[in-house]
Amino acid sequence: MKKVNEKQKRITAADLPHVRIADANFPAPFKSGLEYSSPARGTWNIVHTGMLIPEAHEIFVCAAGCLRGVVLTAAEMGAQNRFSTVAVRENNLLDGDMEDLVIEGVSDIIGKLPKRPPAVLVYTSCVHHFAGVDLDMIYRTLRERFPDIDFTDCYMNPVMRKSGLTPDQLMRSRLYMLLHERDKDPRAVAIIGNDLPTDEGSDLMKLLKGAGLKVHEITSCRNYEEYQEMAESSVYISYNPDAAPGGDMLAGRLGGTHFPLKFSFDYDETDETFADLARVLGIDARSADEIAGLRKACEEEIEKTREVVGDTPISIDYTYCPRPLGLARLLLDHGFRVERVYVDGIPGGDRAAFDYLREKYPDLMLYPTVHAGMRFANSAMTSEDEGACGVNTLALGQKAAYFDGTDHFVNIVEGGGMIGYEAVMRTMELMRDAYLNSKEMKELVQVKGLGCEVCNR
Repeated sequence: MKKVNEKQKRITAADLPHVRIADANFPAPFKSGLEYSSPARGTWNIVHTGMLIPEAHEIFVCAAGCLRGVVLTAAEMGAQNRFSTVAVRENNLLDGDMEDLVIEGVSDIIGKLPKRPPAVLVYTSCVHHFAGVDLDMIYRTLRERFPDIDFTDCYMNPVMRKSGLTPDQLMRSRLYMLLHERDKDPRAVAIIGNDLPTDEGSDLMKLLKGAGLKVHEITSCRNYEEYQEMAESSVYISYNPDAAPGGDMLAGRLGGTHFPLKFSFDYDETDETFADLARVLGIDARSADEIAGLRKACEEEIEKTREVVGDTPISIDYTYCPRPLGLARLLLDHGFRVERVYVDGIPGGDRAAFDYLREKYPDLMLYPTVHAGMRFANSAMTSEDEGACGVNTLALGQKAAYFDGTDHFVNIVEGGGMIGYEAVMRTMELMRDAYLNSKEMKELVQVKGLGCEVCNR
């Protein structure tokens, strides 16, 4: 028993859950248990992602308490006109009328909308699965009742997080389930599975458009018809690992080829994956001179950044990009002082980097983001030691910034549309800017769905 007024020991980084990478297990360095959610909200959720389908209407069917978060998301992004709810109550479970509730609730909402949507995304929840609700019958009935509307099944189901496809993987696959089959254009490709648009200056866009290919991406579709034009693509390119299952589903349903392009900070791996893509597309790959020029440009950007940042401690979190350990390897090999990586699990694509870092940088520390003990991290990590520009830590990613308590951070989620050598050069540019210019971290990280304004079309 402790006295209420007992003086508490100041918690330090050493008191937080962490593990040296040399002692970490792959792919799960931390045990699952009671989870904590930090105030860093820039990553997207299922509401934001579903809104990428232009003119579609979302309908969430679940208990009122669960609806609170998604309702706030829709309000915060100014999309209330594309969002509706059906509340599940205790009597619906007891009376066994769950199928009728969904069918009649969705029908009532559609009938009251000022404009008929071309597509409706119906989100059911864990209670429907616990109750054994006949979802197939529900969607079959809705499609018969509204033949002019495309329906797809979406899920707000936390019990799906630990087995099969994750909710994020499943949601990204649902973005393309509404595409109708049409004739293929051998000169058309689609970039799939991203919440944020691919940079026009990225290696990928330069390769595709330089070859005269027609490029589709859901983030640039202005209406439902433009969205449907994506089905003409002969090749579907994904570079977010969570989009890969959806790409396979899309190719299996509509035909065409799915190519999972590797997001990487390793020069050789980048060259290999882009050369493979060029072969699949039947276009010229980058020449040796182009590759040499890109590598030289990257090294120059890295050296410029190293001169600015010096030996400032650096932390990285998994929300910054799909390969946080690959980024840590790049930085460490170039003399940067990377001290911490915030990850709850090691992505499969980062296995080679994980093994390399264990061998060469065994003292690199891994910290979880959802462990209950991390609720103290914001105060424990804050250091009084500051560099020349008043920088105690340079963070890449919102969670790293929050846990480190630093206003010097790169405010990007999910790779921010970067891919290829451009990801290296842009990261360097953003690191220099973050070091020299502070941000209001605690205000910025509270904003949900960084970049979700692309949904408002």
